[in-house]
Amino acid sequence: MSHDLTGMAGDIYENVRTAPIVSPHGHCDPAWFAQDAAFEDPAALLVIPDHYVFRMLYSQGVPLERLGIGVPIQDRDPRAIFRIFASHWHLFLGTPSHTWMSYVLTETLDCPTRLSADTADAVYDRIAAWLADPGNRPRALFDRFGIEVLATTDGALDNLEHHSAIADSDWSGRVVPTFRPDAVLDPNQPGWAASVAQLGAQTGCDTSSFAGFLEALRQRRAFFKTLGATATDHAIVHPRTIWLERPEVTFAALLGGDLAQADAFYGHMLIEMAQMSIEDGFVMQLHTGSRRNTNAQVFERFGADKGADIPVAVDWVTGLEPLLNRVGNSPDLTLILFTLDETTYARELAPMAGHWPCLRIGPPWWFHDSAAGIARYFDQVVETAGYWNLAGFNDDTRAFLSIPARHDLWRRAVGVHLAGQVERGLFSHTTAQEIAPLLATDLARQTYKLG
Repeated sequence: MSHDLTGMAGDIYENVRTAPIVSPHGHCDPAWFAQDAAFEDPAALLVIPDHYVFRMLYSQGVPLERLGIGVPIQDRDPRAIFRIFASHWHLFLGTPSHTWMSYVLTETLDCPTRLSADTADAVYDRIAAWLADPGNRPRALFDRFGIEVLATTDGALDNLEHHSAIADSDWSGRVVPTFRPDAVLDPNQPGWAASVAQLGAQTGCDTSSFAGFLEALRQRRAFFKTLGATATDHAIVHPRTIWLERPEVTFAALLGGDLAQADAFYGHMLIEMAQMSIEDGFVMQLHTGSRRNTNAQVFERFGADKGADIPVAVDWVTGLEPLLNRVGNSPDLTLILFTLDETTYARELAPMAGHWPCLRIGPPWWFHDSAAGIARYFDQVVETAGYWNLAGFNDDTRAFLSIPARHDLWRRAVGVHLAGQVERGLFSHTTAQEIAPLLATDLARQTYKLG
């Protein structure tokens, strides 16, 4: 892919094109960097883990089993899987997946052959040979990509053995965990009571009591911090917070199997997490507006995260009011809001972030991290929230090789946006060149405390 932006947009883009990559939120596997083993094969690298890819193929009638989903590794035929992907490559035209994958193939994998059913085997063989080169293992790629820091997402009960192994190695790459406690905060999660008991066993705290439960969470947060964590992450469908006057009573009822107040308890715990963030300095992230696993048949057969998570409308103002009126004026809290409901950008998020000291607006996420989605985002939030109330960019990916592609797309969009602002007379070209690094890297560093 050539660096084909021209004029002022191209000039601004070139200013940040090779800037370090700060990746403060994502879902890469820390084992890749702890073990530094070669990636398995082209299908395992590009198709099987990428829900953007297999959801599109499934929508066109390709069974997930044919893509290796839910199939034991020993029973997969990676070449056959890749052939299916290549023969359906045209389905991705017009989508950000086509942009990212084209970048990965040409820029990262150095494969100029046009992907198609006829070239599937040739492309597969070229990628397989590339993967076999010791110079293309995870740590070498991390350094070659110019990644300054990469954050993973890890459950509250995770022992972080891979992060410990990275810390104990002689490799200088910075891979940090992120504390994601949904499994122990949300009583609607399967096995919640057992997870709470496991939390107690890990920490030596009596998690049959609410006070012991809170202390156990503090200890786990502190453990994550010893391995470099700077943030928490919470995935919720609707941003509903509530302050319970007697949470210990609700907690006891929930442990006893009465889930009537499950949603209220989780809303209360989000405020508890915000209060703990003021204590320990963790940045708090809310990812909101995705109804998960809407295809019951696919969920029952293949489990979660199989492409059937769908955006829904949300109400940020009402939902966050209890949290903000309790802790939102604190200068020691940073709360980053991510939405899949684009209608809330101009109506709610930008005015909220333009007032509350704790709030920052996360970048376009999931279904909206495309060139058009980024343009819509800037158009709707900047005029009310400005630039310094944004959280910069994160790639939020499970596909490690797509990280440079995603950051490149963002940086191109930054160039286009800032050039448009200059052309409209809102500020000078010099100012645009100063704002570009802020949007490319500096805001993410600052907001996530990764400097």
